[in-house]
Amino acid sequence: MSKRFLIILAVLFGLFAGIVFLSKHKDNQSNSANGGSGQPSSHVQGAGNKGVTVVEYGDFQCPACGSYFPIVEEVRSKYGDNITFQFVHYPLVNIHQNAMAAHRAAEAAGRQGKFWEMYTILYQRQNSWSSASNPSRIFEDYATELGLNIDQYRNDYASEDVANTINADVKSAQAAGATGTPTFVINGKKVEELPQTYDGFIELIDAAIAQQAAQQGQSQ
Repeated sequence: MSKRFLIILAVLFGLFAGIVFLSKHKDNQSNSANGGSGQPSSHVQGAGNKGVTVVEYGDFQCPACGSYFPIVEEVRSKYGDNITFQFVHYPLVNIHQNAMAAHRAAEAAGRQGKFWEMYTILYQRQNSWSSASNPSRIFEDYATELGLNIDQYRNDYASEDVANTINADVKSAQAAGATGTPTFVINGKKVEELPQTYDGFIELIDAAIAQQAAQQGQSQ
């Protein structure tokens, strides 16, 4: 085997190794940009006795979501276990600089069984943290107020697992056709025109309950 052939072979091997390295590097960058893999959250309330599920794809920093919060609370209070209400993370990070931090705070609180309590505080005090330069300190105060283990909260807040859960929720929101927040889906059907009032919301849910009852009647 000639020396020249060995040199050519070494060069080709080096080029191949470089291509493999660059390919892996590109894949790692892509995986990092996509936030890795994770399971979506499952933040639900209500037993759904009437067979109706209302899903909100929401952003804690979104002013419209903040405006809808009291309406949603009234709806949840009215129907109780007759419906199931689910909240899905959908932070619009391109326009809301503190959104991801807020969703991390809520998900971290959820790791200690206090998701809904943090959910409520974040919406009720939206104006207090939305423009903050370092909202994480404010969220730690909320965590302390809720009686959370702060060391565990901090670890969860910064964890890849929490980030992956939120990113998985974002993907599910996009798959459901959510292009903005809040987006509501009732029994798998996206609400195309958001109701402007509590009564308008009630009409949508009552219609879904009636439809579900009719379908059950037909199957008996």
